[in-house]
Amino acid sequence: MLTVKQVIEITNAKMLQGNLEDECRVFSYDTRELRPQDTFIGIKTGDIDGSNFWEEAFKKGCKVAIIQDIDIDEKSMENWKDRTILIVEDTIVAAQKLATFIRLQNDKKLKVIAITGSVGKTSTKDMVASVVSKQFKTLKTKANYNNHIGLPFTILHLEDEEVAVVEMGMNHFGEISLLTNIAKPDLAIITNIGTSHIGNLGSRENILKAKLEILEGMDKKEIVVNNDNDLLHKWNSENNKTIEIHTFGMENKSEVWAENVELQENSSKFLCHIGEEAVEMTVPVGGIHFVYNALCAALVGKILGISVEKIKEGIEKFELTKKRMEIIKKENDVTIINDAYNASLESIRAAIQYLEGYKGHRKIAILGDIFELGEHAEKIHRQVGQVVANSNIDVLICSGENSKYIVEEAKKSSDKEIYYYETKEEIKEYLKNQTKPQDIVLIKASNGMKFYELC
Repeated sequence: MLTVKQVIEITNAKMLQGNLEDECRVFSYDTRELRPQDTFIGIKTGDIDGSNFWEEAFKKGCKVAIIQDIDIDEKSMENWKDRTILIVEDTIVAAQKLATFIRLQNDKKLKVIAITGSVGKTSTKDMVASVVSKQFKTLKTKANYNNHIGLPFTILHLEDEEVAVVEMGMNHFGEISLLTNIAKPDLAIITNIGTSHIGNLGSRENILKAKLEILEGMDKKEIVVNNDNDLLHKWNSENNKTIEIHTFGMENKSEVWAENVELQENSSKFLCHIGEEAVEMTVPVGGIHFVYNALCAALVGKILGISVEKIKEGIEKFELTKKRMEIIKKENDVTIINDAYNASLESIRAAIQYLEGYKGHRKIAILGDIFELGEHAEKIHRQVGQVVANSNIDVLICSGENSKYIVEEAKKSSDKEIYYYETKEEIKEYLKNQTKPQDIVLIKASNGMKFYELC
């Protein structure tokens, strides 16, 4: 909790009116989710300027609003004379400064676990938080709010939690550096290094370099890595031992590992080795990548001293964020796998492998473009086509400029039913008229394709 006076000192704000001793508790920028006594920060994103909603925030019970770049007439101020209005040069920068201050203020009583990686950040965050929450009061990143706005506001929602599990995303060099210097992690996690954003960074090696910026904000450099990922395995083997590295995996000797993995349609069973102990576990979501998420969560639990029994409970009861392998049962007895939030070569390969696990059903993959690939776009989309061609799915449907390469490549060595549609409306017509009872339909593309509209 901060006072208005402290907020002014931290952000260099100007007070239009109000009380220096007013308390600023949880900070929020979404007026739809405001609670009485929250502090409102008006964030400008795209065409929406949140500062214009300051009166709406007061109507919801907020006592303090922090805004920028708007004029407020005297009559409006008089209507809210019992509230505090602060003006800053940039509300996003102000939020970052406040989050940095609050993190340092809570340094002794709060442990921060930060997660990054090419794919699997959100699902790993969900599973890690599920395990950690079995022993500690836990705050976690909402949805995938993992950028320069989302991460600060996760910390600004801090109340009396003991552990914060935060997600860090990036598109370019320097972005993880900013986030880690706000969050000051006690433990970092890198899920994998793939091809996401390779168009911006140029190579997987540069992606690894950008992800490793997460270490910059750490006093003690302690990190968890996927030891089966080729680049992370190589980096681990070459580490100069100034960094404490913990590993999980299945193919390479690791601190936490799995064997006897049984992949099922909607779950996976495996024997999880945690140090000297071994325990049977069931992940309530299908797909080998969720076994890796479970191993990561188990390793974090081990590091934090959580019992194997609580680790098992956290993994077996975790809930996945919406649009991440979300299973939707339609009225016509068709099952939709909604994985439409983002896409990469690696995540599509994992999703196809998951789809293959549905035995005795017609399997349909609806795939769209992967964004931010730059000059690598054609090559990687053709690799997706090869993944599909080598799979046992029955129908491929694509839409999008670069998805044409998926179709071209899949047709070279496959006799599957393959369709290319120019619009999502045509795909909707297919789903309406051509699907049959018991069909399983995977929907996956980068979020900008808006394929979630097909669900």
